[in-house]
Amino acid sequence: MKKLVRNSAVVILAILASGCGNGTKEEYKMSKESFGSLDGKEVVLVTLTNRQGNTLKLTNYGATVVWIDVPDRDGNVDNITFGFEDLEGYLNGDPYFGSIVGRYANRIAEGKFSIDGKEYTLAINNDPNTLHGGPEGWHSVVWDYEIVEPEEGNPAVHFRYKSPDMEEGYPGNMEVEAIYEWTDDNEMIITYSATTDASTVFNITNHAYFNLNGAGSGDILDHELTIRAAAFTPVNETLIPTGEIIPVAGTPFDFTSAHRIGERIGEGYDQLELGLGYDHNFVLDNNEKIDAVVYSPKTGRYMEVETDQPGVQFYCGNFLDGTMRGHEGKVYNYRGGLCLETQHFPDSPNQPEFPSTRLDPGDTFRSVTLYRFGVRE
Repeated sequence: MKKLVRNSAVVILAILASGCGNGTKEEYKMSKESFGSLDGKEVVLVTLTNRQGNTLKLTNYGATVVWIDVPDRDGNVDNITFGFEDLEGYLNGDPYFGSIVGRYANRIAEGKFSIDGKEYTLAINNDPNTLHGGPEGWHSVVWDYEIVEPEEGNPAVHFRYKSPDMEEGYPGNMEVEAIYEWTDDNEMIITYSATTDASTVFNITNHAYFNLNGAGSGDILDHELTIRAAAFTPVNETLIPTGEIIPVAGTPFDFTSAHRIGERIGEGYDQLELGLGYDHNFVLDNNEKIDAVVYSPKTGRYMEVETDQPGVQFYCGNFLDGTMRGHEGKVYNYRGGLCLETQHFPDSPNQPEFPSTRLDPGDTFRSVTLYRFGVRE
């Protein structure tokens, strides 16, 4: 039977296990502490520590990834994702660091879409468009949570949220769940599910920023990136897809083999100019297990991404400006982090040729994305 841990001030669980080849005993740990409160609701910080001693920290504010620490090739452990020391950092206007975004991740043109002939109008927060569900989207709400210690499998945190009908302009009462697991192989597995009682549009992702040299250590232009996508969706001047799906071959968007992120970012290519760099949806081939790989030659760290979603938004921190400080006061500079947001395509409700993001009563959306961290010598 699963053990559900909730509503206590501080909880620490440890399970002894056989060592990982060194003859010693290791343990995984699960802990919880206060992270503040919002509108009378408790906000907590949950820490999952695997048997390698590496940690994933999560908060129920926005179902957010706060911290991921993993070793480099020399065994030095550092945090490689953007986050803040306390709730105030998130409330003071962070750009979705590590949060679940929805009800519709990415952009919807002019904040409008139609279902069965009825037009819906959304809040505009990325003029003239709606971005990541709107200004009061799921990144900014307090989710319910359960800390789950399974008899088999991985320790996990289940986040749940009930989104009321017409929240931010979207129809239907929705129930959504995001489950985070942290494995002994340094894998963060996110499982999403959602239902609705009225036809609506739905697109969900996690918006973590990564720097495999260490969060706040400089830019990510030296990182080598592979995306197994033969095509991408070009955008207009407001970063809304034009409706085309064009091959990456012969363009700076060809990451079918590894390229440094900074290698071609300054080329005079219209899509790079419109996006101020890379901020585009890649159409995944979906025919290989691993969909994307990021590697840092400096530290030897790599991150592999696996997903069942049709697209991934590659964003390289073009709008970061060095005004925000995160863990230990480190500055999040221009192009200091990258995002690989697994999702459906931007503006799909207004693009009939794109995969549908419609969700109807009686249907259940389910999706899994995995981020795996390791090192190369």
